[in-house]
Amino acid sequence: MKPSTISEILEVGVSDSVALTAPNRLPLSYSELRTHCKKVARQLASQGLNNKSRVAIVMPNGPEMATAFLAVASHMSAAPLNPSYKESEYEFYLKDLMPAMVIVAENSENPVIRAAEGLSIPVVEAKVLEGSCAGIFELFESDENISPSKVDMEALVLHTSGTTSRPKVVPLLQRNIAASVQNIASSIDLVSADHCLNIMPLFHIHGLIAVLTSSLSKGASVCCLPGFNAISFLDMAVEEKITWFSGVPTMHQALLLRARRNIQKCRDLELRLIRSSSASLPPAVFEELNKIFACPIVEAYGMTEATHQMTSNPLGANMQKAGFVGIITSPAVCIMDEHGGQKRRGEEGEVCIKGDNVTPGYENNPEANLTSFTDGWFRTGDQGLIDDDGYLKITGRLKEIINRGGEKISPLEVDNVLMDHPAIQQVVTFAVNDKMLGEEIGAAIILHNNEELTKKELLEYASEKLAKFKIPKHICFVDEIPKGSTGKLQRIGLAKKLGLEN
Repeated sequence: MKPSTISEILEVGVSDSVALTAPNRLPLSYSELRTHCKKVARQLASQGLNNKSRVAIVMPNGPEMATAFLAVASHMSAAPLNPSYKESEYEFYLKDLMPAMVIVAENSENPVIRAAEGLSIPVVEAKVLEGSCAGIFELFESDENISPSKVDMEALVLHTSGTTSRPKVVPLLQRNIAASVQNIASSIDLVSADHCLNIMPLFHIHGLIAVLTSSLSKGASVCCLPGFNAISFLDMAVEEKITWFSGVPTMHQALLLRARRNIQKCRDLELRLIRSSSASLPPAVFEELNKIFACPIVEAYGMTEATHQMTSNPLGANMQKAGFVGIITSPAVCIMDEHGGQKRRGEEGEVCIKGDNVTPGYENNPEANLTSFTDGWFRTGDQGLIDDDGYLKITGRLKEIINRGGEKISPLEVDNVLMDHPAIQQVVTFAVNDKMLGEEIGAAIILHNNEELTKKELLEYASEKLAKFKIPKHICFVDEIPKGSTGKLQRIGLAKKLGLEN
């Protein structure tokens, strides 16, 4: 019987088998992981929390972040947030989510603490005792019984960026996660002997679902690194004897800079596969990874609303197509026109999906749900086609989200922050093609009459209000922002109109 909740997923692994490892820490067995998750949930329940409570988690990457997510998500709803956010960003997200509690690392000075205090949300530190196994921590001394969440209860809640509106809240249910990890594990043939080196942030759907939870669903193990370090990656991969890893294209590009000088070391790893997702993998990077590591390069296509994976290249020898994001397995995928009609193979249109892994809908956003769902199909906002062999190719973006190396940025959010500067009259944020990151952030700015503002001053202002990855790289001070044929400001194509692209 397939697991239908996170608690059931955690029961798959053999008790004395290793579940999690981390540098300079004792490994954590499945038996210890299960005990820890139940213990943390009981400690939270002693503070009045229940299956319907949301708990925000703001911790650095590592084993404690992993087990905090698993403990909360198996009994309540986990809301992981980027630890690099500024206080004003935390205020926005906490107001939107209204969690019952925020978990932070021991001795944390993260600005989420001040933001939570301002909203009267309790904050608790995850205290790690010296010599404890990877992922073990304490929250409270008291505990109270709590049952694991049921299949239709919320397990994970994340924000996805919006273009014409505020970032949207995406609730994901236990059954959504269970369906997604089954799809992922099946597409890359995960088995209990697999060991993955996690280089993805664990506030992101990619790391949480494709790496961590999918591995656990097959009784496999994960090494939880404190973050991505291209310099130490190969040494850690050798030491941990990994069988695979998953990352975004910019990570793979950074790894290649080292791998080119250590080809034999790369091949000695004898990896089963390398997985790439969250942004388009350039065919040249695909080919070089395949050549140097001598293993299949599996590109997948995912998004938050689909609990990550929607399609994936098959694992079999020579079955991966560079520039394509995979075949239709589960969920169902179609190409749809603007009126809801399905297109034939080879014809471009909007990529739409349907399946058990798809969110039931955005929270408190009926307008977005109305435009995002057609006859049960979720409209991804991406343009693509399915070729004669059944492989999906993404050909463009219908939405205006900026995809900076896998980080999705709402241009409207950046607009709103920059518009608060007293010297700025109007601003439009937009995507600019970038060789390394896929897309970078541009901003066209009109100043108020007689006002002066330098690029340096604007960047200093932005760095106080925005996380580093949201700060515009390309800033254009203009007298007028180019408009479309109807007179509306248009983000798409703006980079070319301003001479930032050919």
